Amino acid sequence: MLKRKRREEEKGAPKWMVTFSDLMTLILVFFILLFSMSVVDAEKFRAIAESFNQRQVLDFMPSAIEFEAPGDDRGDERKDPFDDSDEGSNTDDMDELLEEVQEFLETNEMTELISATRDDRGVVLVLQERTLFETAEADLLTDARPFLDKVGSLLSAIPNMVKIEGHTDSRPISTFRYPSNWELSGARASSVIRYLTTNHNLDPQRFVATGYGDTRPVVPNTTVENLQLNRRVVLVISDPTYEDGETY
Repeated sequence: MLKRKRREEEKGAPKWMVTFSDLMTLILVFFILLFSMSVVDAEKFRAIAESFNQRQVLDFMPSAIEFEAPGDDRGDERKDPFDDSDEGSNTDDMDELLEEVQEFLETNEMTELISATRDDRGVVLVLQERTLFETAEADLLTDARPFLDKVGSLLSAIPNMVKIEGHTDSRPISTFRYPSNWELSGARASSVIRYLTTNHNLDPQRFVATGYGDTRPVVPNTTVENLQLNRRVVLVISDPTYEDGETY
């Protein structure tokens, strides 16, 4: 009797097969879920991609990418990210500044001693030595004040940086105050800055003084007239859009 009952109990699949089948079923369900989720995400992605191709979706949304359609007027309204929005106004301001300086020079008959031009750096004013200083000196003459006052009033109305350069001719100098043309040219540039900042309440941090000595002549130092032209002070009212690598 005992042997017959034992044989009946041993019929059918072993108990561990039940656990194994349950485990396989769970794994199958898990992978089915993963697959179904991946299909849903793909469909959502395709739906989003197709929606961006529809022009009406972007009617009220700014876009950083220009449309490829040649007839799309909105491309003209969008601003080029590399475009300087103030470039046009800066150009107008510099042109107006140049025009006002030139008018002042013509009115006061100073065009032979002072020139005003425009280049990539900005508005460039070239003052001959005799309009500002005695020979081999860096103290400003009284006659220099009217023009420097005009420059000071113009600079009070704009925030531009200003570089002032001192230049000499090639004749050597060796005095107690100025052992060489380097010291003389630097002192002359500094004298102009000191006058402008003191008398017109301008921020000194807007100015840079540079003494070039005789290293940058405009003409060969071969005649008296050429020597006179090389002795000068240059004021560069900087164009904000110009970068020359120098620290202002």
